[in-house]
Amino acid sequence: MTTKIDLSFAFEAEDPTDVLLQFEAAAIPEQTLGNVTCNLGDAEHIARVSAQDDIGERIWVRTQGRFDVEYSAEVELNRILTELGDLERLDTHDLPGETVKYLFDSRYCQGDKLQGFVSDKFGDREGGAKIVAMHEWVRDTFKYTPGVSDANTTGVDSFLERRGICRDYAHVMIMLARASAIPARFVSCYAPGVEPPDFHAVAEVFLQDPTTEGGGAWYLVDATDMASANDIVKIGVGRDAADVSFMTSFGMTEFKEKTVTVTDDAAKQG
Repeated sequence: MTTKIDLSFAFEAEDPTDVLLQFEAAAIPEQTLGNVTCNLGDAEHIARVSAQDDIGERIWVRTQGRFDVEYSAEVELNRILTELGDLERLDTHDLPGETVKYLFDSRYCQGDKLQGFVSDKFGDREGGAKIVAMHEWVRDTFKYTPGVSDANTTGVDSFLERRGICRDYAHVMIMLARASAIPARFVSCYAPGVEPPDFHAVAEVFLQDPTTEGGGAWYLVDATDMASANDIVKIGVGRDAADVSFMTSFGMTEFKEKTVTVTDDAAKQG
């Protein structure tokens, strides 16, 4: 399946300001990029650096005044899909080193606080079956409500409120998994069908890889059910939303506007 992405946004800095951007679809084996255009405004300094876990790139910008971004790409997805409920959890001592950081609490995801809840609610399940049950619980219990959360809202806040947007759903899903000693990370992404059209956020969990004895792999989980693993285009990953914001400003900036359009082959044919 081919997904077409069109993005534009702008911000303004009164004084020379450093801004870190991450908005491009990642060039990784499971997604092939084509017809990519990226137009950036004038700036004193622009440099690309690797993003977390080498998934995607970030762009450093030092600029003053208005800065415009226009980006488009066509992405062919080559992701291998697996039924999560059939997968086993890897023993904690068998986890590869790069996954260990995704067991720990982070700025927005305090999984330790939910260990008692997870034990009581999902203690009769293991591995992928537990992740499926968690996904269904968040989907059925939470209400998608724009405007009720902001940059200060943690996953615990969202868990207590039982409402939020995709970012908040992902944080709660990550906390539930980490509370079960299953590595979980935050994925910034694009996906067709997201309403309103915007950047999207999902969780990704590390479970058994049935194709490799003793191995593990990352699997996407969207607790909002707006997107499925076969149509999600990854931008980047991190411990939580703080690691993969599309724009992080190290100074005063004023955000101007943003438009995001994501379509796929099925939508075009329909």
